[in-house]
Amino acid sequence: MDLKSLYQEIILDHNRHPRNYGALEGPSHEAHGHNPLCGDQLHLTLVVDDEGVIQDLRFEGKGCAISTASASMMTEHVKGRPAKDVEALLHEFHEVATGKLDPEEAQLLGKLKIFAGVAEFPTRVKCATLCWHTLKSAVDKGATATTE
Repeated sequence: MDLKSLYQEIILDHNRHPRNYGALEGPSHEAHGHNPLCGDQLHLTLVVDDEGVIQDLRFEGKGCAISTASASMMTEHVKGRPAKDVEALLHEFHEVATGKLDPEEAQLLGKLKIFAGVAEFPTRVKCATLCWHTLKSAVDKGATATTE
């Protein structure tokens, strides 16, 4: 299977069967994200413990396949990680998604390197990064995030 086929298969799987979809009861942090370009909407709820570790997170909303898949994979990736790492993860994800960083050189992303395929479709970068901007906003105790 080539990388492009794998990318499509993973995106479709996470879009059809998103992981960590729904709302958390009593979140310690939350934020709403919006991509005005294509209308993606995302609400992220998370629990960060006293040591600053993301214990759980969930997302709700409506969006394209790339936006939903990215949010699904992001929630799996950051659960159990220190909230202070979110900015570095966002930066590396954005660099890979825009083609500025070779996915093989990415140190923090694991399976998320598959989003390097988004670089072929520049208008879809905002779809893929919406969840990351929303997560950063939530961790920073902001209320909203936008891709604009």
